[in-house]
Amino acid sequence: MAVSHTLLPGFAAMLAAGLTSLPAAAEPDTGTPITSGSDYAPADFAQYNPQTALDMVNRIPGFSIQRDDDGSRGFGQATGNVLINGQRVSGKSNGAEAALGRISATKVVRIEVVDGTTLDIPGLSGQVVNVTTDGEGGVSGTWRWRSRIREGITPYFHEAVVTLSGGDESLSWSVEANSLPRRSAHAGWETITTPEGALLERRKEDLTNISDNVSVSGSLAWKPPSGVVANLNGRVGIYQFDRKETSKTFPVGEPEGRRLFLSGEDEWNAELGGDYEFGFGPGRLKIIGLARRENSPFNDTFRAGTIDGADFAETRFRQTIDEGEYIGRGEYAWNTGQGRDWQVSLENAFNFLDAETGSSIAMDGGPFEVISLPGANSRVEENRWEAAVTYGRPLSADLRLQVSLGAEYSELTQSGDNANAREFTRPKGFASLSWQADPKLKLTARIDREVGQLDFFDFISSVNLDADSGDSGNANIVPQQAWKWSLQAEKDFGDWGAATLNTYYSDIEDIVDRVPIGMGDGPGNLDTAREIGITLDSTLKLAKLGIPGGELTSYAEWFDSEVTDPLTGQTRPINDSPNYYLNIEFRQDVPGTDWAWGGFLERFERNHYYQLSERGVQISTPGYGSVFVEHKDILGLTGNFSIGNLLNQKDNFRREIYQGNRLGPITSIEDRTRRFGPVLLFELRGTF
Repeated sequence: MAVSHTLLPGFAAMLAAGLTSLPAAAEPDTGTPITSGSDYAPADFAQYNPQTALDMVNRIPGFSIQRDDDGSRGFGQATGNVLINGQRVSGKSNGAEAALGRISATKVVRIEVVDGTTLDIPGLSGQVVNVTTDGEGGVSGTWRWRSRIREGITPYFHEAVVTLSGGDESLSWSVEANSLPRRSAHAGWETITTPEGALLERRKEDLTNISDNVSVSGSLAWKPPSGVVANLNGRVGIYQFDRKETSKTFPVGEPEGRRLFLSGEDEWNAELGGDYEFGFGPGRLKIIGLARRENSPFNDTFRAGTIDGADFAETRFRQTIDEGEYIGRGEYAWNTGQGRDWQVSLENAFNFLDAETGSSIAMDGGPFEVISLPGANSRVEENRWEAAVTYGRPLSADLRLQVSLGAEYSELTQSGDNANAREFTRPKGFASLSWQADPKLKLTARIDREVGQLDFFDFISSVNLDADSGDSGNANIVPQQAWKWSLQAEKDFGDWGAATLNTYYSDIEDIVDRVPIGMGDGPGNLDTAREIGITLDSTLKLAKLGIPGGELTSYAEWFDSEVTDPLTGQTRPINDSPNYYLNIEFRQDVPGTDWAWGGFLERFERNHYYQLSERGVQISTPGYGSVFVEHKDILGLTGNFSIGNLLNQKDNFRREIYQGNRLGPITSIEDRTRRFGPVLLFELRGTF
């Protein structure tokens, strides 16, 4: 949980801001820390002055929310780890995390952390949070305003979120309107050298990114006395993005030049989902539906030439992407006594991606000429069916088993360029065993047979004008499959906090990586790969170390992978895969006062990416650090101020270009270092 805030009283403190919002409540700070039990009341979170249910859940020791929208098509079995009033949210981009952000903290009755295998929701294992709201009448709202100031770009003052929720015993509702702009800029020098280090060219570069994301979302829940449960949720949004990169080029022995790269996207998106559950025979039947659409026009332009106007060229790339997803799912669950749960499920998902693409080039002021892009104009469709049977039962008072067997059938078609049609049938399922070793330690072992889902963009050819590279679409790519073994340990350390450790090993078949395609390369399948990973989510309470109200939260993950490169035959990590990620946050809510302060540190590293004739890597060093201060009662509001990038992080990029392909000699090496200076954040938030 990254957080950032201020040390300044008065008006500066009123404008305080944080890297993550830890919103406001009306109660004064009690300084009482959350204990690491499995059942939390609102009072347990009072020291953080939370504004929404999301702020509360983000402060549960040793717990992190899993995103609902992980890019997978369809719903499948439950993958998230948050329930609201015992129900899974039938949304993706508008899923559980978004729903929690619309629930005022004043509506929360309790938050339970339970073992997912004990619930009648197949697919859940490990820690699952269930947020229970009061269902009482009345309307409440929350709001947040934030501004960010950073070097090299105009500050913005229009980031804001407003939520409203209400209801009665049987009907509840919530709505949210938000404006979430982002601005970034960094600048520095790039050098191009020979493999021996001889200078070929220097470039002075400036990059700015400007994005605006505006959306309206809401949900409606109906739970009448009859036992019916119905939910409806929706979201509409627009997203605009503009990138500008300028370069002054100084090639050795040649005239000075200029480069300009412009990139833009103008997207609209919408999602509507819902479910209806009722008693039927000995069990309950739940019907779930979702419809999602997205339209994204992309426009890229690249211009280059010398300052005297010679050797001028302009290249354009235009692409419009239409995406859609329609899901229907049915689940029937019943209990045969003694904790033995059954569920059968059937799901159909239809997805499509339609790409219209064009590219052209003009030389020395001449007319634009069309550039042929085979595989760039195409429509990809998938009609997928999934069926599963799941059974769960206790083996003893402390041991519980859950097993699921299923299969997936997919019809995949591509029209236009690279027309093709294929069918796939894949078995899938899992088995999990949860053991409460003692009141403070829970272990969960799980084995999964996973079927990956293809990225439809892998079927479509595209180009990167800025990097002078491209991807060849692959009409013959197949879904990867894997056996995954995992072991999770959840440890409650009482007044010291809590931690969750997860380890896994994946044996992957038909891994999607980078392969040669014709005269180029793009996404494709390799025979096998392996991957191991470790994640640790921990909270250390510091009261016993003499820091009352203080805590240290951290999240760390480390990965190692291995695949055989299809070009060189050598073993290397999976293409552009993560290596490690670490964040650490210190926060102290000073007892007896309305002040909180702390700091945040983040660092990550990725492995090299590999293409036919190049390889590269991006590394940010030494990491991102910030400090904050927060005051929880500025005329009834919470204010934050933070200063970020205290370590003066550098964004480094290195690319090696080969002659012909990576079997040949290196012809040039590009090294780039860019900096972006300090970042100031101001925030006000409150309730109404």
